[in-house]
Amino acid sequence: MTATLQTAETSLETGARWWRDAVVYQVYVRSFSDANGDGVGDLAGVRVRLQYLRDLGVDALWFNPWYPSPQADAGYDISDYRAIDADLGTLAEAEQLIAEARALGIRTIVDIVPNHVSSEHPWFRAALRAEPGSPERDRFWFRPGRGTDGGLPPNDWQSIFGGSAWTRVADGDWYLHLFAPEQPDLNWAHSDVWAEHEEVLRFWFDRGVSGFRIDSAALLDKDPALGEVREGAPHPFTDRDAIHDIYRKWRLVADAYDEPRVLVGEVWLPDAERLARYLRPDELHTAFNFDFLSCPWDRDRLLASIDSALAAHAPVDAPTTWVLSNHDVTRPVTRYGREDTSFSFEAKREGTPTDLVRGTRRARAAALLAMALPGSLYVYQGEELGLPEVEDIPYEQRRDPMWHRSNGVDPGRDGCRIPIPWNGERPPYGFSPEGAAPSWLEQPRDWSALTVDAQSAADGSMLALYRAGLRLRREGPWGGGSTIRWLPSADSVLAFARGEHFACLVNFGPEPVLLLPGQDVLIASNPLEGGAVPQDTTVWLRQAHYSDQVNGKE
Repeated sequence: MTATLQTAETSLETGARWWRDAVVYQVYVRSFSDANGDGVGDLAGVRVRLQYLRDLGVDALWFNPWYPSPQADAGYDISDYRAIDADLGTLAEAEQLIAEARALGIRTIVDIVPNHVSSEHPWFRAALRAEPGSPERDRFWFRPGRGTDGGLPPNDWQSIFGGSAWTRVADGDWYLHLFAPEQPDLNWAHSDVWAEHEEVLRFWFDRGVSGFRIDSAALLDKDPALGEVREGAPHPFTDRDAIHDIYRKWRLVADAYDEPRVLVGEVWLPDAERLARYLRPDELHTAFNFDFLSCPWDRDRLLASIDSALAAHAPVDAPTTWVLSNHDVTRPVTRYGREDTSFSFEAKREGTPTDLVRGTRRARAAALLAMALPGSLYVYQGEELGLPEVEDIPYEQRRDPMWHRSNGVDPGRDGCRIPIPWNGERPPYGFSPEGAAPSWLEQPRDWSALTVDAQSAADGSMLALYRAGLRLRREGPWGGGSTIRWLPSADSVLAFARGEHFACLVNFGPEPVLLLPGQDVLIASNPLEGGAVPQDTTVWLRQAHYSDQVNGKE
């Protein structure tokens, strides 16, 4: 097993290419830190914790939507793109946060949701007041129904959240929503939609935002004939060719600034080559690598995922991104603790038993593996604390429309959105001030050992591992090496080199792997056993001399 894969040139400079190897920390504001005591995280709370984020070693913050929203889908139903939700703060506070973070060397990336708006957005409210066929309705996907009385949806498209993707209004028309009914899809064939989004980009770029993460980036263009999903045919609303014209226009907007802004796509596509088309030099700068996130804890699957990502990104000179979790998926400690460690609907639905000890070991190993790979790294808040998925949320606290629209069949995403524990022995663990209102999602009562304060005092904690790993990553022990070179190894070992003197080794198997003379351990995800690397452990090695050898080779 030997291969050399060229990736985009990496740089630790603070210039225009900063994003190519950046560490980006995802802030889910409502669950990060509550400064005003109402039980909901806010921008003031983020500002208080900026020093923590700097000490962690991140280069940028990605904020989930912070705009005014009725909260039908945790802020992804946006009613005003030029303001801040009152629960989170004000526009002035957002500008202050952007400036204060930048003064600490931390840039800001914010969400944009171009596929849909809130049903409370002025455009959609105007559309409901207007008649069928009116210009106001042309900004959306209003259509007459099928059947003699129009009582059937225009087609059989299904919502990603479950059920029909169509809802009927009082005058008989139906409108499209690929997500919740409160999230009507925009019609990207309409010039107003193009112009509005370009102005929104400029609005936030002018306020110091360094980039946008684009939600559901592959869904914007729809088949005007409303064709059905058919195997072997182009998909009627996912990854259609015309979508690339949108991002070429956005790239022109981003590149017009003295320090070019960054466009990051949320692109869920199984085909790596189709994904790479979004990353051509005149489109998006980067996109999330969901194949890596979705992999089970399996040596061959992870090797194939890394190989595929690097190979697909190289021709378009785009950096890969390495992601272990986000606000939509089961947390790694829980996911890796299951027998079926893949991110799958079936595994969540069946309530697969979880071994958190095993899951924590694997999550630590996966974190160091991801940190060692060339490209950018995304860390979801709480990942650095090893927080598990919270699965026993009371019915009355459930917020996620995926839970409600599936009648509880899908456990939803609330379990990875529980507020962060900062200090103390009991909830709210410093998330809110003493005497504050209850947290919007309840924290478990056994999280005292997982708080930031508790882990800061423990050398072997998950937080200590992340701090040390990210510090070493910034130092670049691989030198200028922007390629990886797979090293011969046993079937239970994944090993690669970067540069002349750096190697990363992951042992998936039960047999410990002895290190070779001249290999110094820079960091290990778990303690070594008699100088050997135990199962479910990643080590970074400095090799005194250039070598293509690691132990554990059969």
